[in-house]
Amino acid sequence: MKSKRENIAEYILYLWQLEDYLRAFPEQANDSAELDEILRMMHEEGVMQGGHIQLAQIALGEMEDLHDELLATEAPYRAVIQHIEPSLNLLKAKTNRPEMSDVEACLTLLYQVMMLRLQKKPISEATEVTLKDATQLLRFLSKTYYDGLSSAF
Repeated sequence: MKSKRENIAEYILYLWQLEDYLRAFPEQANDSAELDEILRMMHEEGVMQGGHIQLAQIALGEMEDLHDELLATEAPYRAVIQHIEPSLNLLKAKTNRPEMSDVEACLTLLYQVMMLRLQKKPISEATEVTLKDATQLLRFLSKTYYDGLSSAF
């Protein structure tokens, strides 16, 4: 399994991908203890039709807490958010989830673009620009998360 410590954003995207895979092919869970465990969690937590398991939700919450802390303390980080915010608000409106956090919106964008690329569908230039900004933001959050874990030991 992807390690939350190494890159928390990739970890969340990996869990989302496993969830979608198991929704489409639940019988494949028998091939792997990891998939079987995720499928069990999905059943127990009632997210077989949609939503995310607690592992993903907790990791997302940790990223959102770090995001909030950086917004409160780091002016350069606030500037990056202000730059990308209009695009994130547009994405939130398109997903009919205006209450979605900025971090979840960035992760959702990355996941949706990943799915489009797997299907070999075109991605607009505006989406590519937003994707670049969202990727930089998530990379910074993941590195800061990792650095915080490293300094705790």
